[in-house]
Amino acid sequence: MGAAAELKELSVAPQAMLAGLRVLDLSTMIAAPLAGTLLGDWGADVVKVEQPGEGDHVRRFGAQRLGQGLYWKALGRGKRSVALDLHRPEAQALLRRWAPSFDAIIENFRPGTLERWNLDPKALLEQTPRLVVLRTTAFGQDGPYRNRPGFGTLAEAMSGLAAVTGFPDRPPLLPAYPLADVLAGYLGASAILAALIRRERTGAGEIIDLAIYEAALKTIESQVVEYDQNGTLHSPQGNRIGDSAPRGAYQCADGKWLALSASTQSIAERVLRVIGGEALARDPRFRTNLDRLAHIAELDELVAGWCARLPREDALAVFDAANCAAGPLENVATMLDNPQVVARESIVSVDDPVLGSIRMSNVYPRFTSAHAPPQTTGASRVGEHTREVLGADLDIDAAEFDRLEALGAFGPSGARASAGA
Repeated sequence: MGAAAELKELSVAPQAMLAGLRVLDLSTMIAAPLAGTLLGDWGADVVKVEQPGEGDHVRRFGAQRLGQGLYWKALGRGKRSVALDLHRPEAQALLRRWAPSFDAIIENFRPGTLERWNLDPKALLEQTPRLVVLRTTAFGQDGPYRNRPGFGTLAEAMSGLAAVTGFPDRPPLLPAYPLADVLAGYLGASAILAALIRRERTGAGEIIDLAIYEAALKTIESQVVEYDQNGTLHSPQGNRIGDSAPRGAYQCADGKWLALSASTQSIAERVLRVIGGEALARDPRFRTNLDRLAHIAELDELVAGWCARLPREDALAVFDAANCAAGPLENVATMLDNPQVVARESIVSVDDPVLGSIRMSNVYPRFTSAHAPPQTTGASRVGEHTREVLGADLDIDAAEFDRLEALGAFGPSGARASAGA
């Protein structure tokens, strides 16, 4: 088979990057579950354990339609749902028996919870030495904050991120979206893959301690080293950035907004020539980056004035022709129609048995020979795959299911219908 034919065959029937990898997701909310979602996007078989009846909190988090949590449909995609009440000794024993079926386990209970449930990760590793366990909490497994409840919001606050976000005449700004949680999800997925690579070399598993605030802290690392070395303490600057100018959001004649960033000297000079010709590019106030930062208010006024005279598409066409870094500032509705987003299929439609077609993010990044878009949305019913998965993994027959159900392993009596068991 020739190389071209081989590539064509792979593009038709791709072999997923993580095919054969199995992940048990015990976590709830966003940060830790996202790590599992990403691994599932890349081909892992991810099984989600949910509390019987209520399920993952994200099922009830934010907007709903037809009794379904909309964000859950994206965050829970690709995962089969098993209902287990881990407060019950019978469910704990079942999970210990089940753990060797997996390469990795993801959890985000408060420190000490798994230990109280007789599911200490160290004991799980003694039982299955090749197992990788990701433990995700707001503040980590040790330190004075270890037992505090926390979410990404507190991580954004404690890391220093919120203190430098917003405008100087207003209070610190917490993001209106789960920024720290998403950062932690990506970091958690990366950490699991790093541990699995090491396992292939050594045969040894790993316990990973991921603190969400540390994932958020990485976003302001440049300010950490600057403060350490120069004593500089940054404050909110709106749409500006303290490292380069011009940079910001500018409104055009038609009311639409564009974003512009001139982080290198060459691009800054191109922007200056576009808005004011060679004379402005040679103006001593704007000759170097330090000069531009010293006169940032004047420079912003010039850029804003130029943009305000043109409709956005015309302004972007001029910037593009001059090889400047500028682009449209979209909202969700306009982003969905952006030609770049459409051309790359960055957003795809996935069929859901209750809601029909749902648009959500595609699988990122794109793998040349092993790309597959999401196939299923988050399970509509808590535990709808319980018997299917446990029957296959543990060879549990109907009689044992009935016995375990009577003992409450899958939830209180009468929970079978809601749990799908």
